[in-house]
Amino acid sequence: MAAPLITLEAVSKHFPGVRALERVNLELHAGEVHVLLGENGAGKSTLMKILAGVHQPDSGRILLDGAPVKLLGPRMAQALGIATIYQELSLVPDLTVAENLYLGRTKTRYGVIDFGALNREAAQILEELQIPVAPNCVVRGLSVAQMQMIEIARALTQRARILTLDEPTAALSEKESEVLFATVRKLRDRGVALVYISHRMPELFELGDRVTVLRDGCSVTTKPIRESTPDDLIRLMVGRELSDVYPPQTPLERDELALEVTNLNRPGVLFGVSFSLRRGEILGIAGLVGSGRTELLRALFRADSATGEVRINGEFKDLRNPRQAVEAGLAFLTEDRKHQGLALGMRIRENVAMACLKRFFPVGFWLEDAERQASAEYIERLAIRTPSAEQRVVNLSGGNQQKVVLAKWLLCDAKILLIDEPTRGIDIGARAEIYALMRQLTAQGKSIVMVSSDLPEVLGMSDRILVMGYGRVMGELKRSEASQESILQLATKE
Repeated sequence: MAAPLITLEAVSKHFPGVRALERVNLELHAGEVHVLLGENGAGKSTLMKILAGVHQPDSGRILLDGAPVKLLGPRMAQALGIATIYQELSLVPDLTVAENLYLGRTKTRYGVIDFGALNREAAQILEELQIPVAPNCVVRGLSVAQMQMIEIARALTQRARILTLDEPTAALSEKESEVLFATVRKLRDRGVALVYISHRMPELFELGDRVTVLRDGCSVTTKPIRESTPDDLIRLMVGRELSDVYPPQTPLERDELALEVTNLNRPGVLFGVSFSLRRGEILGIAGLVGSGRTELLRALFRADSATGEVRINGEFKDLRNPRQAVEAGLAFLTEDRKHQGLALGMRIRENVAMACLKRFFPVGFWLEDAERQASAEYIERLAIRTPSAEQRVVNLSGGNQQKVVLAKWLLCDAKILLIDEPTRGIDIGARAEIYALMRQLTAQGKSIVMVSSDLPEVLGMSDRILVMGYGRVMGELKRSEASQESILQLATKE
């Protein structure tokens, strides 16, 4: 193999009370896709930020084309041809697609931005990536999946030699993911060195050339990915066997209806959606991006206005806002937990108590001891890994943040959980824990409506599956008859 394009040698990084990286080695070669694997908290993000110039290592060195280099900031890294696409979107919502693609690098003519040239160049890169968005479209109006593709397009406009992709398919449909994969292969063939971070094993083996596994801030192994199996890599990541990622179905009689939805409508979004949910059941909602999956959960929770009949335990509920939905026993775990499900700067105990303020503020003063006791109970019950309930949520891993969101709603004694993308951005070990918790809840008689773009997750966790398309229910599948092919056939039918 030719000399590496960039090398990180014995790189270490420590934060107060945390060993993020300890003598980690990483070599990236031109024309390869290098998979970076590890549980949340293993050090992947810190390593990626060192490569992007956001953090400087405490020790070790970085070699670019064989020569030592210090990446003193993101702008310097970009000037050297290093681009990073983070899992959290960084677009400016009120600018156009073209303006975001060339932000900070816009061409001017006589001191004025040449919007004609800007839009022409943007249109060229959008066509190359098969992104069906106009250059002059304002980003705020795009879907999450479209925004993700714009992030990738922006990195390509920088003519990067080294490109890091962090969970790039987390918000993409199967079709959009295929477009991304084609783009990754094209970049690899051009000689770009790519770091690819994902928890989705099939795509790693489809795209990856080599793999580096991190655990607890240390390098575990680097080798050609085809010398491993998914089980091998999972064992290296978590340090233990995970034989059954998806727990068995809850052996409960499911004749009792927990939720009945009839003719749910939201103009231009949902059209006559009807379904039922049994007690102790996980109902999976599948469909392509834009099919109305998330919109269905938001309408049920009355985060968005909607019409239609909702019955809970056989009783009609005239739900007009989220507060009434919570009082009726509904809970909504959004797909964007960091912005819509949590207050990241607040403590765990404050987040856990957030949806049940009346319980801790009954007579004009705050019952802080009761709040501490309740949060401690759920920290233990859900195995939230934290030094204490005083830890700020922003410092938790993705899996533990999701558990805090779950604890918030369980404290409210929610009977029906509406969960959108339960394991987005969560590593395989934490996924298994989330899945086990979901099954424990159904064993206790709670019911779950689960939206997921991860078809193996839908197939592994659902007792029944509704497939949506164009804001309608396209069909229903029993677990025994469902497959990825049957789901996609329903999702794409006219």
